[in-house]
Amino acid sequence: MPNIDLFPVFLRFLLGGSAVAVSTLAAKNSGGRLGGIFGAFPAVYLATVLGLSMDYKGSDLLLASEQLSKGSLVGMVADVFCALAASYMILRYGWKQGLVYALLLWAMIAPLISFIWLGFR
Repeated sequence: MPNIDLFPVFLRFLLGGSAVAVSTLAAKNSGGRLGGIFGAFPAVYLATVLGLSMDYKGSDLLLASEQLSKGSLVGMVADVFCALAASYMILRYGWKQGLVYALLLWAMIAPLISFIWLGFR
């Protein structure tokens, strides 16, 4: 059985959950745009980098952080496509079907961006 340190998992839970809670409150109180801005806050990314710092040191930490950052950038670019697609598809197909289509598009675009930008390594 692999050795799993629970503190980084707890940190992701705490920061990610807090970001979701803040974005939900912001959306309810100030409208969806502000909630969307808070929802894009990279709390999970921050928690993951902090977790990496517990597992890696020195040049290994730099390499792991660089790989994580590249993957996060790919995910964020794919998120932009997903948000644009959702804004169109939800209006056209309704919120359930439109959201499913937008998420399917994200699932296809994220690996495509990764392969184009980072190659097949």
